[in-house]
Amino acid sequence: MIKTKRIAAALIFTAVISMSAAPGEAKEQELLEPGIQPQREYVSLVKELPEQISRFQFDSGYAFQYPDAVRGVYVTGHSAGGERFKKLVSLMDETELNSMVIDIKDDWGNLTYIPDKNSSYTEIGKPYIKDPKKILKTMEEKQIYPIARVVVFKDSVLAKKKPEWSYKDGKEVWKNGRGESFVNPFLKQVWDYNVDIAIEAAKMGFQEIQFDYVRFPEGFEHKDESLTYSMGKYKDLKMENVQKRVSAVTDFVAYAKEQLEPYGVKVSVDIFGYTATLPEAPGIGQNFTKISEHVDVISSMIYPSHWSSYFGIAKPDLEPYKLVTEYAKLEKGKLDELENPPLSRPWLQDFTASYLGAGNYKKYGKAEVEAQIKALNEQGINEFLLWNAGNTYTKNVDYTP
Repeated sequence: MIKTKRIAAALIFTAVISMSAAPGEAKEQELLEPGIQPQREYVSLVKELPEQISRFQFDSGYAFQYPDAVRGVYVTGHSAGGERFKKLVSLMDETELNSMVIDIKDDWGNLTYIPDKNSSYTEIGKPYIKDPKKILKTMEEKQIYPIARVVVFKDSVLAKKKPEWSYKDGKEVWKNGRGESFVNPFLKQVWDYNVDIAIEAAKMGFQEIQFDYVRFPEGFEHKDESLTYSMGKYKDLKMENVQKRVSAVTDFVAYAKEQLEPYGVKVSVDIFGYTATLPEAPGIGQNFTKISEHVDVISSMIYPSHWSSYFGIAKPDLEPYKLVTEYAKLEKGKLDELENPPLSRPWLQDFTASYLGAGNYKKYGKAEVEAQIKALNEQGINEFLLWNAGNTYTKNVDYTP
């Protein structure tokens, strides 16, 4: 996909160069035919073109206002395109919730809608959201802040189509224990594939792009030597493989932020909560600080059920208030070290983790959700997102306790 900003720049500079006597020598008098004095206004306009290009902003035609604080929920493509969407809109009407994170590229690598026939991504489109314009119009009318979730490097669809962009285990594309494949963060082709999907979402009218699975597969440090894959431009860098992975992931985020700049959208990244407790996660390539330097919003996944005995808490799922409090204190210290820290907007748990086994989990409801929100608020974090895979959220919660 060719970006509008690039087209404008190419056309303008091609015109300027074609009028010049020689490359790199476009003096004022050489911009016009011999014997004709340059018009001051014309020359001034040409000089200002690069600045004008840099200020280009795409207008999707929708008018959304950023809320006082994002209080959002996760929404699958099926929910956004089905009857559940009406229930979620009603939830927004009836509570302090005001935002939806909607799957645009899902966990398997499918688009959740059928893109325009001229799109490069038509073949991966699924008709889950039959009319994206309609749901965005409803969200505009209700002033529900729309965030597009784009799953990046977990992509079974692309791995199957382009095995050379994935990891090979012998002759086959590698799959994890859940039968999922990943594509390779070292490759710029993979970056552009996902960034261009994000640009489509921005053009549709989404106000923020949230990148998820911005990482290598879990435990990659143990597969590093056994799988076959390309390191692209990172191959010859004089650093350990751990640092190469961190560089690739961080570079992708910086590149995506830069490419999305002309479209006026915010950029957020989901990240494992435990990465804030480490200098960097060695296998998956996530460095909390480095990623935070290149985004508008950082969304740590801090579901109590996903922690082991961190922060001196033996069974974190049983103590949501304490877990979130301790995490928020730690994260604040990390972000305070940055010159321009992003906004913190963690993912909170609105589901019951019965898979942890008897004695290790509790049923999550109103009290547990409110406890997590209260813990964030007390540490100065006013934004949050709620995760429930089925998009069924607890009733009667006070979202601004």
